[in-house]
Amino acid sequence: MTNKKSPEGPSPQLFFQTVNAHMRTAALKSAIELDVFSAIAEGQSTPKALAQRCGGSERGLRMLGDYLTVVGFLTKEGDRYRLTSDSELFLPKNSPAYLGPVLDFMLSHPFVEGFKQLTGAVRKGGTMVGENGTLAPEYPEWVTFARSMVPLMKGPAEWIANWVRQEAAGTRKVLDVAAGHGVFGIEIARKIPEADITAQDWPNVLTVARENAQAAGIAKRFHELPGSAFEVEFEKDYDVILLTNFLHHFDVPTCDTFLKKVHGSLKPGGYVITLEFIPNEDRISPAPMAEFCLIMLATTPAGDAYVFSEYDRMFRYAGFGESIMQDVPASNERVIITKK
Repeated sequence: MTNKKSPEGPSPQLFFQTVNAHMRTAALKSAIELDVFSAIAEGQSTPKALAQRCGGSERGLRMLGDYLTVVGFLTKEGDRYRLTSDSELFLPKNSPAYLGPVLDFMLSHPFVEGFKQLTGAVRKGGTMVGENGTLAPEYPEWVTFARSMVPLMKGPAEWIANWVRQEAAGTRKVLDVAAGHGVFGIEIARKIPEADITAQDWPNVLTVARENAQAAGIAKRFHELPGSAFEVEFEKDYDVILLTNFLHHFDVPTCDTFLKKVHGSLKPGGYVITLEFIPNEDRISPAPMAEFCLIMLATTPAGDAYVFSEYDRMFRYAGFGESIMQDVPASNERVIITKK
């Protein structure tokens, strides 16, 4: 994002929008807690109808609805609210892409506290929340993450699974590192019935992946590898190793060392598939990817939103050849595909 001068001259608008950004968070959280978006999807779209459906005051629902309209979550005609196309897809509870549970993770203590102490993190160069922030061993909020992020990761997981089916159809052995919800490996198993998936993560998180594997009907081909990705022993000759939203948590030397371990566990001709927030080389575009660096500063000791050239260097240092990067449709993340 670049700063451009307004044709009308300087304005304090950006300052006040930024200072008051907490209002957007609070308004969205309240609307989700009151189930406002589901109510509007059902046709109960006036303040009076919303008050009855959501258990609030007519005055309160009118003010909340107007604010949500101003910031872009709703539209309004007369006294009736309507969902935008984005809100219709992501915010009613009955939508398969419902994002409400994501708030449980994004507004959890280390995230909120990390940004409360951002000045200290800037001075230090890493999180001020505990010694390791979100990287504390068996950090409990990763269970919340695993349960809440499935709708958001479903699209990228399907994209990756389709790529594997088309470009590596002979895949039989997959390692899903820091599997979380397990959706990435599960989608590959759904697309390739001969594939076996090993999900690696902390034991408390693997309970979620196991539940999702059972629900997907692939439990017999789903195996667990509990513990730290840096400490557990990987088997050899994997066809595909998945590194989804993992490397950004660590500094470059740690990534270098870990990728050597990955290289040693992959069969010749196998693929590493990395999903990450990868900004352009200028580090400030596109905005959703570039902004991610601040989350890493506030919540991890040394993580970052690395650019492609940095990932490419890491993989080459570990013994891999060329990596290629591809955009993932309808996602704020990109995929790096690296062949051994």
